[in-house]
Amino acid sequence: MVEPIFKNDAIVLGILMGILGFVFITSSSKHPFWKKFYKYIPGLLLCYFIPSIFNSLGIISGDSSNLYFVASRYLLPTSLVLLTISIDLHEIKKLGSKALIMFFTGTLGIIIGGPLAIIIVSAVSPDIIGGSGPDSVWRGLSTVAGSWIGGGANQAAMKEVFEVNDSIFSAMVAVDVIGANVWMAFLLYGTGINNKIDSWFQADATSINELKDKIEAYQAQILRIPNTSDTVKVLSVGFGITAFAHFGADIIAPTILQNAPWLSRFSLTSSFFWLIVLSTIISVALSFTKARELEGVGASRIGSVFIYILVATIGMKMNVMAVFDNPGLFIIGLIWMAIHAFILIAVAKIIKAPFFFLAVGSQANVGGAASAPVVASAFHPSLAPVGVLLAVLGYAIGTYGAWLCGILMQTVSG
Repeated sequence: MVEPIFKNDAIVLGILMGILGFVFITSSSKHPFWKKFYKYIPGLLLCYFIPSIFNSLGIISGDSSNLYFVASRYLLPTSLVLLTISIDLHEIKKLGSKALIMFFTGTLGIIIGGPLAIIIVSAVSPDIIGGSGPDSVWRGLSTVAGSWIGGGANQAAMKEVFEVNDSIFSAMVAVDVIGANVWMAFLLYGTGINNKIDSWFQADATSINELKDKIEAYQAQILRIPNTSDTVKVLSVGFGITAFAHFGADIIAPTILQNAPWLSRFSLTSSFFWLIVLSTIISVALSFTKARELEGVGASRIGSVFIYILVATIGMKMNVMAVFDNPGLFIIGLIWMAIHAFILIAVAKIIKAPFFFLAVGSQANVGGAASAPVVASAFHPSLAPVGVLLAVLGYAIGTYGAWLCGILMQTVSG
């Protein structure tokens, strides 16, 4: 790994915040160039893509920085609290069944996409699909399936189940990150033209728009200029619940691991899983109390800032130059992701599902709780909990789906 120019996380954070500042300043500019530019390129995509360029050029490094860990463990749960605390569950229920249909379509796309990608690549270049025993390519790809259906815990489970060699596992981590992040870039771009996509799908996004309108009306009703006390109150609630969720996760996960280790197949032994679940459950419960009025002093605005910081740290982990280290494996990964995308688009077209359900259903599989709310909040901050709920479902079925995918890949690999 090449040493980055800047390794001090204080400097790296400053660079990331500078990038976010540049994007937000230019995206709100009245200059004709920037108005035309952001008509086609969503600002959120740049918040993600520019850090990846800095990482690829060796200016900063996602591998040597702890900022992603901080953002995913501290800022993500806090943002989920602040974005969820004013949630209207009754309205979210009105979104209907298409969200679940697209989620399971995404899962199916990953399960059958892996074997199909192997068949396609082996027909052109069989040498890529090689190895024996723990070095078998299909074994390594099973860990990618675990990550793309559930998350890190499911990926680790597949490594143990299929006895994947450490050297091939490290290569598969790169395939996982590049493939998932390239697809996420497409989804973020799609959020900027979702109306055109919905028109092509002939989708009825009325329920989503009604939910956004109702939330915006509620926000306008309780909105007031916050003072320092209000802002501190919002932060204390957000980080306080995050602290409690960490406390609970540090007790629950080890207890389950010790007394019922077989539950690891459902990710129930993962502290991160319980961190997300507990912070979401508590904030949903608070949405039925006066705490939801924190939205009036900017709860979702602060939560959105944390989400953007998370996006920048996610982008910082993508190194596009890694593709050249083992191009054959990346070809498999990209074909696999293309099959996943094709199936999602086909089903969305057939059932006339809004692009929101396609994007969030896909990211709930491929990205999990760390990025599904990012994509959901790109449509509206209040929709972030939809991404979280589907991501939790992905954790639950990830190990089984990845195991089935692994068996299918073993079969087609001969």
